[in-house]
Amino acid sequence: MAYTPAIGGEPSQLAQRISSNIQKITQCSAEIQRTLNQLGTPQDSHELRQQLQQKQQYTNQLAKETDKYIKEFGSLPTTPSEQRQRKIQKDRLVAQFTTSLTNFQKVQRQAAEREREFVARVRASSRVSGGFPEDVSKERNLVSWESQTQPQVQVQNEEITEADLHLIQERESSIRQLEADIMDINEIFKDLGMMIHEQGDVIDSIEANVENAEVHVQQANQQLSRAANYQRKSRKTLCIIIFILVIGLVIIGFIIWEIKG
Repeated sequence: MAYTPAIGGEPSQLAQRISSNIQKITQCSAEIQRTLNQLGTPQDSHELRQQLQQKQQYTNQLAKETDKYIKEFGSLPTTPSEQRQRKIQKDRLVAQFTTSLTNFQKVQRQAAEREREFVARVRASSRVSGGFPEDVSKERNLVSWESQTQPQVQVQNEEITEADLHLIQERESSIRQLEADIMDINEIFKDLGMMIHEQGDVIDSIEANVENAEVHVQQANQQLSRAANYQRKSRKTLCIIIFILVIGLVIIGFIIWEIKG
């Protein structure tokens, strides 16, 4: 299965590539799972395991590419009118990508476990404690010494073959590659975690702004209430002053009238 890197483009094209890659990762994960179910059955073969390894590496490359494009998509410039829609679209893509990665990593771990079990069975059947030539040499010396007291048939059953040794080394190499691929996916999960954290910071900032706005509104309400009370008191004082002035004017007018009379 060949892997062809995509090329970034316009936001809509980039989002389409991301969605397409997510679908491919989901599809490949399902195919890997079906292949894993065939291991240890009559359909199991060297070619089947090679196809499994190639499909895993292809899916791993797809995951890396998708991670890169999601970062690129999030860094594209936007107008104020597009910002909200772009954020919603990015959040949806991140959620879908996270789900597909979770499923892929699950089958990756299953594949690594199957490989370990396979190597353990080969070692056990060959009575080899390790997959390296010096271990094989020691084992063969032990078998040669035991052949002096045991039947030749048992020696043939215990002696490791070159094919077994090659198979062990090949499967251990596959396990190391799987472990490296799993680490790659872990790094992508860290990137996604950072994206979600950044979104959380934005949300926290919005919430903080809303809280500040509420505080400002409460303060404004308090100030308005105080102003209203002050205004009522001012009106009351003004009325009292006017009433006193009116009474004073009446008294003065009455005094003047009495003097004239």
